[in-house]
Amino acid sequence: MPFRLRPASPARRTLAIAQLVSAIGDGAYYTSSALYFTRIVGLSPTRLGLGLAVAWAIGSLAGVPLGHLADRRGPRGTAAALALGTAVVVASFLTVRSFLPFLAAACLYATAQSGLGAARQALVGGLVPEGERTAALARLQATLNAGLAVGAALGGVALTVGTRGAFLAAFALTALGFLTTGLLLLRLPVVPGSAPGSAPVSTPATARTGQGRPARDGGFAVLADRRYVLVALVNTVLLLRMPLLSLVIPLWIADRAPQLGWLGSGLFVLNTLGVTLFQVRTARAVTGLRSAARTVRQAGAVLLASCAVFALSAATAPLWVTAALLVAGAVLQVVGEMKQSAGSWQIGFDLAPADRLGQYQGFFGTGVAVARTAGPLLLTTLLLDGGGPGWLLLGGLFLAAGCAMGPAVRRAERDRPWRTPVTTGALAEAC
Repeated sequence: MPFRLRPASPARRTLAIAQLVSAIGDGAYYTSSALYFTRIVGLSPTRLGLGLAVAWAIGSLAGVPLGHLADRRGPRGTAAALALGTAVVVASFLTVRSFLPFLAAACLYATAQSGLGAARQALVGGLVPEGERTAALARLQATLNAGLAVGAALGGVALTVGTRGAFLAAFALTALGFLTTGLLLLRLPVVPGSAPGSAPVSTPATARTGQGRPARDGGFAVLADRRYVLVALVNTVLLLRMPLLSLVIPLWIADRAPQLGWLGSGLFVLNTLGVTLFQVRTARAVTGLRSAARTVRQAGAVLLASCAVFALSAATAPLWVTAALLVAGAVLQVVGEMKQSAGSWQIGFDLAPADRLGQYQGFFGTGVAVARTAGPLLLTTLLLDGGGPGWLLLGGLFLAAGCAMGPAVRRAERDRPWRTPVTTGALAEAC
């Protein structure tokens, strides 16, 4: 069975339920928030976009320090506190009447979300054995998409009704979802943190002392781990796929084939169902760094093919041909997305030291915030103005990043003293 909501252990089941509940709230928020802030609060679309860009830029800086806090104090308590904090912030949106309070609340929301992502990843790392983490994350991702679909449907009800009360009900649902998530996370077993001043395990910073120069060992060690930073940067390039389905493709359809405007939401549903049904199956191919790098390379190639098909949809053709090309491009995109996600989960965990999972995962997760912040401006300019050649350029960038992941992983693994080195020939096959 490709999707199973009930993982084997009680801890994983609780993680899945917490993921589902928060995703339902997220789906309702993502669907209704833009129209709430523009129609009900009265913000202009420009101010809304500016506020969200600033908020996610600030949020991208919060992943490492909040992940570090999870390492020190324990990921369970940190994740629960951030989930409860998110509930409070979402509830505060109900009182927003102007731009500056919106900006302050949006910054707090993005910060809490970035930190919650890092703490949750560290929590998975502490509760799930190393060889089972990618499969566990795949199930959680499938659960996430199922919850988003339910939440989006509930948010759609608020959009249909269109009253202030309906929007407030959607926001209240989101706040309740995060409140419940925080309480559920507190039911998980305690994953101990490392008390300040305790001796850490070996990290790349402590391992590279052969030159007679002391390596950085305290604080945010991930920032000194240049090889891990390179891997995260390559992954960030691949994450530029994120704004495509939610922003660029609907605008592309509206500009090239306005009669197919309804297809934008249909492709979103297609993506959500695809991940829900097949993410776990896709992740089974990833069993270690070698297979993870190979899967990310495949993701780059599939995303290139997807971009090429979307470029073809700009050509003059019967409406049914354009629709078929858009559906085919979306199918290829979801395949590339699932491969990239599965490979990057394995890589992000396997290259991180066990006592610093929070800050390493926090840094790795900044790619999501960067994609949300810079992606819309970059991709709308490249694709809507550049047309078919812009799509091909983006596809080439995806392919280059997919192929670069193998060498980047191979270099990073060489200075991981807690790992058995992979032979050069083995990982070289990944790209």
